[in-house]
Amino acid sequence: MRSAIGIDLGGTRIKALAYNLDTEEEIKRTMLPTEDGQFFDEDPAWANSIRELILEWETHFGQSVDSIGIASPGLTAKDQRSIAFMPGRLAGIEGLIWEDFLKTSAKVRIANDAHAALLGETWKGTAKGSENVILLTIGTGVGGAAISDGHLLRGHLGRAGHFGHISLNPWGNPDICGTPGSLEDAIGDCTVINRSNGRFTRTKELVDAHLAGDKEASDIWLRSLQSLAAAIVSLINSLDPEIVILGGGIANARETLLDPLHSFLDEMEWRPNSKRIEIRIAELGEWAGATGALHHGMIS
Repeated sequence: MRSAIGIDLGGTRIKALAYNLDTEEEIKRTMLPTEDGQFFDEDPAWANSIRELILEWETHFGQSVDSIGIASPGLTAKDQRSIAFMPGRLAGIEGLIWEDFLKTSAKVRIANDAHAALLGETWKGTAKGSENVILLTIGTGVGGAAISDGHLLRGHLGRAGHFGHISLNPWGNPDICGTPGSLEDAIGDCTVINRSNGRFTRTKELVDAHLAGDKEASDIWLRSLQSLAAAIVSLINSLDPEIVILGGGIANARETLLDPLHSFLDEMEWRPNSKRIEIRIAELGEWAGATGALHHGMIS
């Protein structure tokens, strides 16, 4: 049996998938704690957990896997063998050559986690088979990725897709990357407490209050979605996608998100020949990264 593994290394959990390349079927799926900050024999705990899991699965399969894809936060090195830049979390990941660490004969390829999520959604999810797609993941912060004419955009340093750090207001306060008035600060969970003058700490609380008829909550929510619509039309005019996928915690709002967002887009979007963009909710949820990593390892 020829097999492949996809792994999504998150800040709190590791998600892993195994895939039978002959039957094109998933054969294993599991989650492990990341244990960020813990070390064993000078190696990060998460790295050891991944290595042990792969060895366990290869023992079960009775042979080595053909490819391993790993999704991780951070900027991927140009050779896709490691993460080149990841400050603040996952100590030990910068410069870790996974192929050497795992001591495997399998092909190993690394991808940024948002890039991997988009690869997963275009392979098995809501944008299956599409070649011009943008993904926005909106949770605590705002991440993203783009595929243009079938090619994943990585950029010079791997920064492509960091759409949370585009500027919507050049006179706004700088965000964590120094961008003034960023999309992330306009709609991310990280700023709800500031945007609501301390009334809400999570976007879900804000949305619940909006649905209960709280006028102040509705004003804040709709202003946030107006900012999101402005960002989306800017991305549409820059990259000309056929689909924009929304993922992350905000996607749970469903119609409460999509209905007003479509209304704002009706006002803002440039629609040559009346062609409007499709806005879709991500399908693969928390498994998008592992699915995309699996695919990335197989095809790169």
